[in-house]
Amino acid sequence: MNRADEIRQGTVRIGIEFGSTRIKAVLIGAEHVPLASGIHDWSNQLTDGIWTYSLDAVREGLQDCFADLMRNVEREYGVPLKKADGFGISAMMHGYLAFDGEDRLLVPFRTWRNTVTGEAAQRLTDAFSFNIPQRWSIAHLYQAILSREAHVPQIRFLTTLAGYVHFLLTGERVLGIGDASGMFPIDPQTGQYDAQMCAKFAELTADTPFQQTLTDLLPRIVPVGECAGRLTENGAKLLDPTGVFQAGVPFCPPEGDAQTGMTATDSIAPKTCNVSAGTSIFAMTVLEQNLRSVHREIDIVTTPCGDPVAMVHCNNCSSDLDAWVGLIGGLLSAAGGAQDKSALYDLVYALAAQGDPDCGGVLTYNYYSGEEITGLERGIPMLARRPDAGFTPANLMRSLVYSCMATLKLGMDILTQEEHVTVERICAHGGLFKNPTVTQPVLAAALGADVTLMRAAGEGGAWGIALLAAYMCRSDRAKTLPDYLKERVFAGMQGETVSPRQSDADGIAAYMQMYRSGLPAERSAAAAL
Repeated sequence: MNRADEIRQGTVRIGIEFGSTRIKAVLIGAEHVPLASGIHDWSNQLTDGIWTYSLDAVREGLQDCFADLMRNVEREYGVPLKKADGFGISAMMHGYLAFDGEDRLLVPFRTWRNTVTGEAAQRLTDAFSFNIPQRWSIAHLYQAILSREAHVPQIRFLTTLAGYVHFLLTGERVLGIGDASGMFPIDPQTGQYDAQMCAKFAELTADTPFQQTLTDLLPRIVPVGECAGRLTENGAKLLDPTGVFQAGVPFCPPEGDAQTGMTATDSIAPKTCNVSAGTSIFAMTVLEQNLRSVHREIDIVTTPCGDPVAMVHCNNCSSDLDAWVGLIGGLLSAAGGAQDKSALYDLVYALAAQGDPDCGGVLTYNYYSGEEITGLERGIPMLARRPDAGFTPANLMRSLVYSCMATLKLGMDILTQEEHVTVERICAHGGLFKNPTVTQPVLAAALGADVTLMRAAGEGGAWGIALLAAYMCRSDRAKTLPDYLKERVFAGMQGETVSPRQSDADGIAAYMQMYRSGLPAERSAAAAL
């Protein structure tokens, strides 16, 4: 069967992921390789001190992204995209989407990027003896309870962005276990929300306006590989207002971007690690056993199969680098040497590769928002240098690249040096690695391990959720997801691997010493400005 026939007969799978700056759709066929894609650019807004996206923007972005996919399919293969035998939705994890009994949003969507739940996160961590980061859904809920927000008694449904889009399309209030693990802790024995912690939460909220049963509000967890609903007639009209795409398509459980990144890089087995880098950066290390201590810098979430994962999540990654690229582009344009965006990034990375390994005394902080790992309630991008620093374009660009990974290194050092977790293989993906000239070797040096970029992983989480949709459609129901990925998807797939260079490792070590020393200045600047 050729690809046009696959599309015509609907033996294809579709994945859509809502990232921080882009919504992306990917279509795959029987060979699991991407056949076509669609994109829609969007951005969050800082409204009344809260990072948010409007629900109108969610719906419009969904439609525009899918319309772009449909156009590209017809242009490439000469047939319309009318149906599929599998579909999946993925999105940024965590956050707070609270609805009343009429499915009305009670407060604007509070995304993972917000660091406004410090009191709640600390109290829950102490009560559960389990790290609850500020961005988790339960931290947002408990903070709203502690702050006695008026909407709390009206809540009838809580979900994530992926869960919300899935609900719009299927009418089902469900999540995959990985995305659910960023809402509330999971009991690995049952694959459900931890019952003892749910009971503890009921005790904590007994004398508050929150009198609902927590598990009645949270999405139902659907195991990986199972059908989590079908595209309804209303969902089909929302997805494709032209009426070409047909209802009835089965959906896999919606998942978080961390889990789809793990899937897209075949990093769901113990001792494997996946690093995803874009607006935020995070590392997902699959554990062989539980950590000995609770670390505020490390989340415990799960793979799509429910296995425990140590997640080092940093709110800030490429935003400051992107801003500098924009500045450089503006300068070149003013001088009559305008270049397109891809050429500008190539220039920046080429310069960074020529910089001194320790950046010559040039230090940058990329904090657009707060950062839990370094104890920052709010952030501010900052450039600092000693008077005798080697303040060259190459050193500045290299420092900007280092700053994208510096906070991640602080968290990963706890995992590897204090908890002695073994990492045998790291796979990386995301926008930061579109041009890996310097970013891939820098990450290898920062984490002290080989880093591989899988060629197909460039499609990111949208491809990952499409793979989970394909797994739902498998003929051998007994086959596990790890075996399916190994045998059906990644067998023979090539990747580019780099090993740490000692000069880079020494340079980053020197840079990190200055980075740690300068954190009080970053905190003061964020507080003062």
